[in-house]
Amino acid sequence: MPAGKLILVMGGARSGKSRVAERMAAYLGKRVLYVATAEIKDEEMAERVRRHREQRPSGWDTLEEPLQLARALREHGEKYDVILVDCLTLFVTNLMLQSSGEEWEKEVPGAIEDFVRTAREVGAHVIVVSNETGLGVVPESPLARSFRDLSGWANQVVARAADYVYFCVAGCPVDVKKLSRESFADNFWAGFNPFPALRDMEDEK
Repeated sequence: MPAGKLILVMGGARSGKSRVAERMAAYLGKRVLYVATAEIKDEEMAERVRRHREQRPSGWDTLEEPLQLARALREHGEKYDVILVDCLTLFVTNLMLQSSGEEWEKEVPGAIEDFVRTAREVGAHVIVVSNETGLGVVPESPLARSFRDLSGWANQVVARAADYVYFCVAGCPVDVKKLSRESFADNFWAGFNPFPALRDMEDEK
């Protein structure tokens, strides 16, 4: 069976990324496995999980897997048309919380690379939901800064390997890889100057 596509759907909080990813999953296949990385530890999280479950199609299967994403793909990647992982950011959080500061710098990258490698090999399309955590202020605590850095790095690793990357703004998915190819590859190497004022000054010389 040929490998499926790897798709990354990103966005900020309440950007509509999960709903967009779910619509993609429903379009790509009938046999869908929803892999939830969230661990229910309080009433607020329980309510969030309940709402997510209600909005998903009843025919989808659900697997709760907070730590072993690559193993989940290996075990189920040929049984489904689509595997939707929601979300990568919580996966990073879970890995950090189970290890010490010295260990997570090795364990998190290793787990992400194993997940990406496996996602590229399985027959199912793999859709990954993730948060963009680097657009706000610099976090105060060392732990929060480490989380921001590791989650940002994880997003980059998945994005490089992905066939498609979408960034959600107010529920609207933007095809990031397509824009990157069109605006950067085609223009930058052709002498594109990102500073029009400087270009105008050069023309006046």
